[in-house]
Amino acid sequence: MITAYCLRDGALASVPVPAGSNIPPDAVWVDLFRPGEGEDRTIEAALGISVPTREEMVEIEPSSRLRVENGARYMTGAIVCNSEGERPALAEISFILAGHRLTTVRYDEPRPFRLVVAKLDRICAPGIQGERLLLIMLDTIIDRAADIIERLSADIDAVSRQVLEPESERSGDSQRFRTILKQLGRRGDLASKVRESLVSMGRLVTFLYTEGEAQRFDKDQRALLKSMQRDVASLTDHVSYLGSKITFLLDATLGMVGIEQNNIIKIFAVLSVVFMPPTLIASVYGMNFQHMPELDDRWGYPIALLGMLAAAVGPYLFFKWKRWM
Repeated sequence: MITAYCLRDGALASVPVPAGSNIPPDAVWVDLFRPGEGEDRTIEAALGISVPTREEMVEIEPSSRLRVENGARYMTGAIVCNSEGERPALAEISFILAGHRLTTVRYDEPRPFRLVVAKLDRICAPGIQGERLLLIMLDTIIDRAADIIERLSADIDAVSRQVLEPESERSGDSQRFRTILKQLGRRGDLASKVRESLVSMGRLVTFLYTEGEAQRFDKDQRALLKSMQRDVASLTDHVSYLGSKITFLLDATLGMVGIEQNNIIKIFAVLSVVFMPPTLIASVYGMNFQHMPELDDRWGYPIALLGMLAAAVGPYLFFKWKRWM
């Protein structure tokens, strides 16, 4: 799907462009969402640029993600999607600057895109061009990453209180440890994705700043790029700290699981020692006694069966009550 955003009446108006149609001449931003083959050709013919394929967008070589071809700057970065869901993911987004027009190629719907569209749909600076629009988008992406890190930090603090709660409030429920491990795993996965996104954004901003010097960005734009570089570096350091904290909490949780298991094994060892003398006596003498009233009792056999059943069920219920199982 091709959507052209044109500056009209002081705001960016979205104009759907069918495959094979002309791009509006006043479009400052052309967005390709899951482009088909015909749409690729439409953009390439109208704008004189090559649209990267999805396979090219996921390549990790800097020369493939950040390059200049025929006066157009091709930049690919990763953005975290579905950060509030159970399965966060990284979406590769390509930004192409050519002729003061921004072209984006994407296969997902990250939230920063919706925020930028909603913001510029209400009011937009007069005479805005693709360079300024790209800076607004990058700034929104970095702000969104900061919001995710803030929420992630609060979640990790909540998990930390569960792991390091006082002994009097702690229960040895295995389900509790299982839940904590799952929470730490999800937070660790999100932290790694945010860090990867920030690294890609940092490279993109640095590349754009260097190219911006050559393209003579104005003073305010260079200052904004420099500020974004500092923000990315600071956020990367903070998310690395959160990753270290997650590792510490994971080690602490596994250590407590080991302590709980050792306590259970200790109880089993004590019980084995307690029942060892009776077992020794029974193994030596057996049940070979001449006077055993139970042998003549009519209900002796059913009572023995019930005793065996109680001996099996009793420990099971006790272990469940103690939450060892």
